[in-house]
Amino acid sequence: GCSCLRRGSRRLTCKRGARCLTMLVPVFTLKLNHKINPCMVTVGKFDGVHPCLTAATQAGKVFIHNPHSRGQRLSSSRLSHSTQDSDISLLNINQAVSCLTAGTLAPDSACDSLLVGSQTNLLAYDVHNNTDIFYREVTDGANAIVLGELGDMPSPLAVIGGNCALQGFDHRGNDLFWTVTGDNVRSLVLCDFTGDGKNELLVGSEDFDIRVFKEDELLVEITENETVTSLCRMHGSRFGYALANGTVGVYDRTARYWRIKSKNHAMSIHAFDLNADGVVELITGWSNGKIDARSDRTGEVIFKDTFSSSVAGVVEGDYRMDGQAQLICTSVEGEVRGYLPASKEMKGNLMDASVDQDLIRELSQRKQNLLLELRNYEENSKAAAGGPASDVDTQMGVIPANTQLQTALSVKAGSDSQRPHIELKISTPNETIIRAVLIFAEGIFEGESHVVHPSPQNLSGCVRIPITLPKDIPVDLHIKAFVGSKNSTQFHVFEITRQLPRFSMYDLCKEDPGPRPAGRVTFAINDRPQRVIMWLNQNFLLPTGIESPDVCFTSLRGGGLLYIAMLPNGQITLNTDDIDLAGDLVQSLASFLAIDDLQVEADFPEYFEEVRVTLGQVDDYHSVHQKLTAVMADHSNLIRNMLVQAEDARLMGEMRTMKKRYIDLYDLNRDLINEYKIRSNNHNALLNCLKSVNQAIQRAGRLRVGKPKNQVISACRDAIKNNNVGALFKIMRAGTPSS
Repeated sequence: GCSCLRRGSRRLTCKRGARCLTMLVPVFTLKLNHKINPCMVTVGKFDGVHPCLTAATQAGKVFIHNPHSRGQRLSSSRLSHSTQDSDISLLNINQAVSCLTAGTLAPDSACDSLLVGSQTNLLAYDVHNNTDIFYREVTDGANAIVLGELGDMPSPLAVIGGNCALQGFDHRGNDLFWTVTGDNVRSLVLCDFTGDGKNELLVGSEDFDIRVFKEDELLVEITENETVTSLCRMHGSRFGYALANGTVGVYDRTARYWRIKSKNHAMSIHAFDLNADGVVELITGWSNGKIDARSDRTGEVIFKDTFSSSVAGVVEGDYRMDGQAQLICTSVEGEVRGYLPASKEMKGNLMDASVDQDLIRELSQRKQNLLLELRNYEENSKAAAGGPASDVDTQMGVIPANTQLQTALSVKAGSDSQRPHIELKISTPNETIIRAVLIFAEGIFEGESHVVHPSPQNLSGCVRIPITLPKDIPVDLHIKAFVGSKNSTQFHVFEITRQLPRFSMYDLCKEDPGPRPAGRVTFAINDRPQRVIMWLNQNFLLPTGIESPDVCFTSLRGGGLLYIAMLPNGQITLNTDDIDLAGDLVQSLASFLAIDDLQVEADFPEYFEEVRVTLGQVDDYHSVHQKLTAVMADHSNLIRNMLVQAEDARLMGEMRTMKKRYIDLYDLNRDLINEYKIRSNNHNALLNCLKSVNQAIQRAGRLRVGKPKNQVISACRDAIKNNNVGALFKIMRAGTPSS
């Protein structure tokens, strides 16, 4: 009910000695009789005045909680009222909801619109007037949605992210924005990333990348080590992010301020100034029911609370209509709590007494560690005072003054017993031994760390560690090694950081291995060969410095060949059958040489033939889809007629006829279910094909830089819309349809 919304702000106070601790508690609590789907919660002012909590619930419905306007009981074909709660209206979507949001869609409207996405459609709904604004089919699905102004677009856009594609609609349902991205989209946010006063679109996807689009131009790619499940705008160019492995953190443009990792999953993140210091904190709702607020600068926890079930969403709104926004947290079981920002006397002190206990426990542990360290030093000094110096030195871990930790990286082509890999060699220059090695690196090891602990029989001053990179990205290796003598009980810890170049997983061929791959990329640059040689030395693991830009590599992952050649006139040719590798090389070289626009000619016969086959399959699946839809419509009509005939027979007492009609009805229903399964499988296969087509467009775009890249993506989409397959492949090869 609404009575608890009017309850005043409360403070809990507990005293320990002379110190008073103040704890932030909810200013209102609601228990809604509806389960809430995770990550599908929003607040909208659908009448322009009253904020309403809106969330997706089970069975293809969206509930709208409006305790402010009781007595308004309008209904429509979509909107009905809950029998369990008088303040809740239910919107029937009749499909599984995959995302939703609310906000101003029409430029001249004071009322918020509700946008609900599914895997096949996008609904824009006017809740106040109970009418559809538009209902659009979206073939690529809608996994995430954001509403607002993008770049120089004239009106707000509802941007949805789906099957490797981004699509933006205005208030009339016009498709004003479209581009492709690397993988299925999982999160979207609008943020002024460049600081020019206009919003850019940040896209988190399943290929672990955060991409920044200035309208349809890709500005930046930030690579993480897991699927990017949530993004939220903080302030300025700063934004928060969450990954599928329980990591949350904050970036300022491309610089990561901090991150933490939990064994639980971050269900929702939101920016809100909870401690009233003028700067928003990152609020995270976790799968174990915990809510915490962290400083945007350090990641330090300044507030936490706990629900009895997983958090579904974290939003904000002036839900009590008193002019002050509350942080609103919801659980999957329908529990809702609202928190006010801290008052002046609570500022900077939002935690309860248990946090002090945690701090005391942490300081006590630190004290114990320091005391243990001090005791070791004292025992060592006593041992040094008596006894043979050599024995004491070895036990104390005393090592020669010239001891250094030396590291070397090399590419190993593999053997019968070991797969191709990069070898990290760690050694010392004298008789000391390495007792253990710890390596911390993102995206290489499970849990981001790797420990090598040689057995006592195999101790030496050299450790060799095989490393395999799953993707072509530069990786920092943070290495810690325990160094001492063979009889040491105490060890010195050496720390060093080495970076693996982006294309480390390619082995330089000493001899020409044979015919060149059929895949080819050609472009011209206005730079000296020495600059290309510098790029090669920085981005590949080369045994010695090379003097020519004409080189050949073998991939450690699949054994494919890569040829790089440069003519005196500046024309560069890359030969590889891997179109993704070609795109990565073009982007890396253009970034190194500061090239803003680069036109490229490309041909990948094998891959283009795969795309041609996929386009044929798309046509086949569309045809099957239309046939199945027509058959199901016919069967639905037959079912309706049979049901009427069966009921007529029952009323007339013709039981034999009634029984026959119901048996026929049962058989027809079974056929209908089987046809639905076929249609569902056909739809999933169609989605996979459409994803492959979108990825092909994105890959063709990545072979270019700047304006030519945007032109290729736009022209490819037009060719697909017009079903002009010949033009599509011309564009992919030459960059323009007319060439």
